[in-house]
Amino acid sequence: MPSREDPEAAVAAGTAGMSPTVSTADAERFRCLCRSSPWRWQTLRFEYRALEPLREAAAEGAAPALKAPASPPETAESVPEAAASMPEAAASTPEAPASPPGLRAWTRRPNALRVENLDGLLLYNTTNINDSKDDFYVSATRRSWLLPPQLVNPVYNADGLVRRRPEAAYGEPVFGNGRWSAMLDPVELASPAPVSFETPYANVAELLAFEETQHEGRRALQAVLAPNQGYRAYDAGHPLLVSGRTLVRVDWETAVCVYSRALEGPVAGSGHDLRILGVDEYMLDDLFLEVSMNLTDVRAHIPWPLQPRMP
Repeated sequence: MPSREDPEAAVAAGTAGMSPTVSTADAERFRCLCRSSPWRWQTLRFEYRALEPLREAAAEGAAPALKAPASPPETAESVPEAAASMPEAAASTPEAPASPPGLRAWTRRPNALRVENLDGLLLYNTTNINDSKDDFYVSATRRSWLLPPQLVNPVYNADGLVRRRPEAAYGEPVFGNGRWSAMLDPVELASPAPVSFETPYANVAELLAFEETQHEGRRALQAVLAPNQGYRAYDAGHPLLVSGRTLVRVDWETAVCVYSRALEGPVAGSGHDLRILGVDEYMLDDLFLEVSMNLTDVRAHIPWPLQPRMP
């Protein structure tokens, strides 16, 4: 699989060989997988890395088409002296910026989340995972009466994927912005239910290419999507699909959007890369609390000072 340190090569290798003609069965399978996340995992451990736009795109507002890395640059002897004296010539070459530092996260549904940097520094921890609601909350909001999705039954297809999602209390823990929640449950790529009649532009996004692939050694479905008028992002300021074409990968086991990258437009090259490290591992409450109130570290000796006995 393409290296995580070479985003342009990853896109070029990922889109190479993808069929530009998407069958109805493949489109249905991809959309059903995008609806299935709430029923395919309970806890998740992963690493996350944001992908930045190409420098030329950020500087000029227009991005070149992403392609495989070009051949090695010419030597100094082969460059004309006049061109070698122009420093702006090198600046015109599109170049991917240095990758931002990654994050490591643990999440447990419905709302527990712990985020660290790769050096182990705690950045965020949920503190209210066991808080109860009072009677005014229950009586004042309709959403409070909705059940968690794990307690309701969706409509499945023959592959065990969700064809139609029921009404439930959906929602994932958020860190930073709503894109975090959208990638853990990428239903915005498909909508909660299929359209009543398949016609061009009837779905929230058009599938322009599709294939099965691998992401970090895990089975995934990969597609090139273009949003339609009906596309509604979970967070309008940080959508999974931008204007134009976007390459996305959805993990088969968890239905999490593990990769996305804009292929064109002013933000070409932007997106995210997620590596799943563990699925449905047992996670104690103490992992999500800033200070553990229950467990004691028995590796260190605990002194028990006694008051001296008086004569």
